[in-house]
Amino acid sequence: MSNDLAPIYCRITINGKRTEISMRRSIDPNKWIVKAGMAKGSSEEIRTLNSYLDMVKSDVYLHFVQLSAKGVFITGELLKNLLFGNGEPEKTLIEIFKYHNDQMKERIGIDVVKQTHGKFITVLSKLEDFLKKKKKRTDIYLKELDHKFVTDFEHYLKVEEKIGHNTVMKYIRNLKKVLNMALQNDWIHKNPFNEFKCSSHAVIRQILDETELQILESHKFEIDRLEEVRDIFLFCCFTGYAFADVEKLKKEDVALGIDGDRWIFTTRTKTNTVSNVPLLHQAQAIIDKYNNHPYCEKTGHLLPVKSNQKMNAYLKEIAALCKIKKDLTMHIARHTFATTVTLSNGVPIETVSKMLGHTKLATTQIYAKVLEHKVSDDMQKLKDLFLTKTTPKSNNLTGS
Repeated sequence: MSNDLAPIYCRITINGKRTEISMRRSIDPNKWIVKAGMAKGSSEEIRTLNSYLDMVKSDVYLHFVQLSAKGVFITGELLKNLLFGNGEPEKTLIEIFKYHNDQMKERIGIDVVKQTHGKFITVLSKLEDFLKKKKKRTDIYLKELDHKFVTDFEHYLKVEEKIGHNTVMKYIRNLKKVLNMALQNDWIHKNPFNEFKCSSHAVIRQILDETELQILESHKFEIDRLEEVRDIFLFCCFTGYAFADVEKLKKEDVALGIDGDRWIFTTRTKTNTVSNVPLLHQAQAIIDKYNNHPYCEKTGHLLPVKSNQKMNAYLKEIAALCKIKKDLTMHIARHTFATTVTLSNGVPIETVSKMLGHTKLATTQIYAKVLEHKVSDDMQKLKDLFLTKTTPKSNNLTGS
């Protein structure tokens, strides 16, 4: 009778934790060999049952080996799901990070720039190294992630990779973005890193002063590529555009503005915000200089911009030739526009923020902190003025 039959279970023990999986079969207890884990007898029914049980054992072992090879954290529940299809396998961190990066790669040129995709590739690489060196694994389940994981990752980046605090915070922000994607896809129910607060340390932004700008402008280069890079760098100094923005500028982006003068009308690649800038005569002169450049005529680009890597490499040569003791990069040009070219010359911070395409005024206010030297220079002029006014009076008093 069916009431005399007992259900058959497969018991999996991993790290001392037991998981029992119903084999969805039953048998008379008298026909069960406990130590062998199989039914006894030679009937067709018994042979079919034992064959089924052997197949399940093989499947369990196969899944275990495959998951172990991938470095996946294995649980009995996971094996149960894989055996009987009770839902999708648990998602893992490296798996979803690669999914995110692959999608981002397909959107390069649409709403993603290559440099941004590259930053996420870097974070993925650091995560894989961290898991391998500190966790002795190649991947980790999303459900295993907790606050300790991210603090351990932060510690690893700072102590073993020797990466600066602000860069580490950028890496972790990108990691949180990937996990927010997982949250939106219902792969997790809460971002485990939400309680981790990303902070930034104040940094002194490198800028060029007026003297250094004049040195750059007046230097005569014997090598064309250095002259071109210098000119593009100066163009960014007088427009505030970052590399990604100047790289994509086309001739049709230049048009007459509401004041009748020439403007550049475009949006920032990074934030997709409007960044329309009236052209100073220095920037216009550079546009005119390269109007008939073969590269510009062939592609329709405004300037013959090289790769960011090459631009920054050539800028180091330029700094050495001009005896400028600063590590010139394309981003210094943007900082220089915000400070030396605009704020230092009395352009209101709201106007500067608009031209830079900042979404928050607080971002622009960072540049205002760099202008302490301007305060010092202005106050010295005031001191000198007072001295010239008071010196004659002092002489009169001395003579009396």
